[in-house]
Formats: sequence, C-alpha cells, structure tokens
Amino acid sequence: MADAHDQAVMDSVESYLSEILGAIRPLQSVELTLADAQGTVLAADVTAAWPLPGFDNSSMDGYAVRAADVAAASAGSPVTLPVDAEVAAGDTTPHTIAPGHCIKIMTGALLPAGADAVVPVEWTDGGTSTVRITAPADVGHALRRTGDDAAPGDLLLPAGTRLGPAQIGVLAAAGHGTVRARRRPRVTVISTGNELAEPGQPLVPGRIWDSNSYMLAAAARQAGCDTTRHPTLRDDPETVLAAIETAAAGADLLITSGGVSMGGEHDVVKAALSKLGTVTFRKVAMQPGMPQGFGLLGPSDTPIFTLPGNPVSAFVSFRLFVLPAVGALQDLPAQREAHRQARLSEPVRSPAGRRSYLRGILDSRAGAVTPLTGQSSHQIASLARANALIIVPESVTSLPAGQTVDVLELP
Repeated sequence: MADAHDQAVMDSVESYLSEILGAIRPLQSVELTLADAQGTVLAADVTAAWPLPGFDNSSMDGYAVRAADVAAASAGSPVTLPVDAEVAAGDTTPHTIAPGHCIKIMTGALLPAGADAVVPVEWTDGGTSTVRITAPADVGHALRRTGDDAAPGDLLLPAGTRLGPAQIGVLAAAGHGTVRARRRPRVTVISTGNELAEPGQPLVPGRIWDSNSYMLAAAARQAGCDTTRHPTLRDDPETVLAAIETAAAGADLLITSGGVSMGGEHDVVKAALSKLGTVTFRKVAMQPGMPQGFGLLGPSDTPIFTLPGNPVSAFVSFRLFVLPAVGALQDLPAQREAHRQARLSEPVRSPAGRRSYLRGILDSRAGAVTPLTGQSSHQIASLARANALIIVPESVTSLPAGQTVDVLELP
C-alpha cells in the first residue's frame, strides 16, 4: 500500500476494516495432532469413518436382560433371574443371554447377544448369583445403540470450526488422531516510547509504566493466538524498524502501539515504516482511535497494525480491526460485529463526524447501559470497569437518557 492517503479525509470504520480483510490471506493448513489442535480452525470437513458408538453398550450399571423376562416385575412381586456372568467396560469376550437369564453389566460394557434392555442396579437387590428385579425395563432401556450418535459418513465438524474442548473430544471419540487445520496465529506485540517503563520498576516524573503491550498481548491470547511481547523500544526509528523487520520474519501478524499520531515530531513507528512504502497511515472516523496504520511487511506479506499509543484507543482498535484480522488468518467467515441494544441510563455526547465507542456498564437483565465517567483515551481505569462499549453514530452529537443505543459487549 502506498502512503499517499489523503489525511484530510477520514475513512469510515467499515471501509477501513474492509480494506484490512481484503489484504489478509489465510494461513496455510497443516496436519496437527489433537494435543496441538486447541484453538485452531478446521481447514476441511471431518466426517465419521465408523459408527459412534461403535457397538451396542450399556448406559448404566445393572443387568442385561430380555425385556420380556422382566415385564411382570414389581416391588410387590419381584422377578428373580440367574446371573450367568459379569461384563465390565473393555471386556471384549462375547456373551449371549439365554431366555430367563441375565448378565451383570457395567456402564459402557459390550451388550451381550440376545439382550434388549438393561435393568439399573437400583431396581434390584444387587445379587451376584441370582438377582431380584423389582421393576420392568422396556426394550431399549439404558442402551446405547451402535451409531446413535453418528453413523459412518455423517458430518462431525464442518470446515471453519474453531476447535475447543468439545470439538477435540468428538474428534478423539471418532478415532481421528490428527486433523488438518489452520494453526493459531503467531502475534508479536511491540510498544514504543521514551516515556515507557517496565511495570514493577520505579518511576521518575515524566515516565509511565507500559500497559499497552501487556494489554494487547493478553487480548491476542484471548483471541486464540500464540503471542510474544517484545521488550519496549525507545523512540529511535532505525532501532524500531530493525525490531519490526526481525519480528515480521517469525510472526503471522504484528501489532505496534504508539508513534503514529498525525504530525507529531516523535512518531517513531510512522517514521520507521514510511521508508518501506507498504504501510498506510490514515485517520478513521472514530473516537477513540482516530490515527491508524495498516500494511504488509516482508516477503511473507505479514500484516502489521500500528495502533495509537493511548491505551483505550489501542484497546478499541484491537477490538474493531485486529480481532477480525485474526479470524481472517484462520479463514473464518467475516461476520458483522454483533451488537445488542440497551437504553441509556444517562445522556451522552459525541464529536460530530466520528463514531464514538464510550465505555459503559451493561445491565443485561434491565436492558440498560450506564456510561462511565472518565471517557478520555488515556483513562484505562474506566476501561477495566467497563463490560460494554456504547456506540454513538457519526451523525449524532448527543443522546438523551432513555434513548436506545447499540452496545458492543466486552469479554
């Protein structure tokens, strides 16, 4: 991308995001073991090769019977049957039930031939040589039939599914030891600024602790990425450029924060990357987070997001632009951001021509959202209290209490 963008014109949130998603190419799929697959996204449909479960088995501890033999059982008139054997889960010995007999069976054990029901142990006296049964069991009671969860050829998981615990569980249950998927994106986060100090270290006046790199790295991990936080860099363009180029060689996506404001003397990230000619810096019609930069770096066209340095601006920018890009790297379908609606409990104001994302506390039960005090882009304490962003459209400068607004929930 050439850095010839007209800075007098602001992009809309939608047009900027569309440009980003149009530039990103999905990661190549790889074959992964199930142990390495959590958080990855399936690159192809997965179907069942065998029935699930693979054999008729018991869903309870009890006695495998012929239902007709216990149809007359009751508490007042129990049916007594001889117990011919006991079958535990994992026992592959074939058993057959003769009429008028039963076999003790454990949960998950192979159902003996001839059995068509299981009497739970709670309906019996728990006998070992003979058993007294005090209630009838209908045909099919407490049985798991072959293929009742999935039959051969059934679709288990479609391409584009993110693999969490349940999805990995069904892959394992169906016998898939590996899976073809798009791996977790590797993300590197870099903060720049002479004013930054490492948290835990003493400060002197004029310095602040670096919150952005920790916050953005945590956000990337929450999004399912393998994330590296680069040590904070001072405002030296050559050092910054060298660090970015080195990081790009080992990352699928880069995030920087700071050094991209419009016209500042110390816009070190902008100064460093402008030499490459592949990153565009622009204004987006939003608050917070107006100054933005995006482009592709190196032979692998590694996407880079240059986010503003104020922490709330960086956080909102990540939520709106970086998070969808992570999904695009894993070839997830682009989805419009899901908003919900709520009533404002207090009035709000917004600058003309920019879409505001105001921190608020959403009460889902009441259907109301309360804007927080402290809406400046440096005020991270109010961000930490917020569970939602109140969206005020570009054409609106004020909204009264009671007005219904769109709200973006925060995780």
